[in-house]
Amino acid sequence: MAEAAGITARTLRFYRERGLIPPPRREGRIAWYDDHHLARLRTIAALLERGHTLNGIADLATAFESGRDVGEVLGLGEPTEEEPVRLTPEELADHFGDQVTPENLAAALDLGYLATDGEEIVHVSRRLLDVSSALVREGVPLAAVLAAAGRVREHADALASLFTDLLHEHKGTGTDADRLRPLAKSVVDAELSMALDRRLREG
Repeated sequence: MAEAAGITARTLRFYRERGLIPPPRREGRIAWYDDHHLARLRTIAALLERGHTLNGIADLATAFESGRDVGEVLGLGEPTEEEPVRLTPEELADHFGDQVTPENLAAALDLGYLATDGEEIVHVSRRLLDVSSALVREGVPLAAVLAAAGRVREHADALASLFTDLLHEHKGTGTDADRLRPLAKSVVDAELSMALDRRLREG
């Protein structure tokens, strides 16, 4: 395994002792490593090349492993228009550079933006990923983007409750998501557009 990963056996043991890789499967005195371990070792090497410290990588590994189940985060079985995106840690760093810190990763996991599936990271929405990375390219720190996302989530939940309550109250039947979505989105989009116009005129 050490040879396949391009490291020494001593380094492999050190990573295992630090908890950077999961323990191997043991049969008697034999320790069996697999492709999962190799992928993790290659991820560690890529993160080291990008300037991350071993302590930082250990924090990242802990955050990854605390991620909720992909099905739970994506709400599989529920209606959704969002397209999830599968990323390697290296691809996530391509979007956000050195702002992929343990703190930001933990915040994204708490928001439900990220989940883990084996060695892959799953972002719940391509649109949110694109917008987040665009804001970072505009100079907005990722921590600020994630903090704003939490506030947007609160307002979005309130708006969703308003529209579903409105339909329930006046229809008296179950909400039809296919009919509700375009109506609610049109109202919110128009109101947000006008609110931005007002703010920009004031500013």
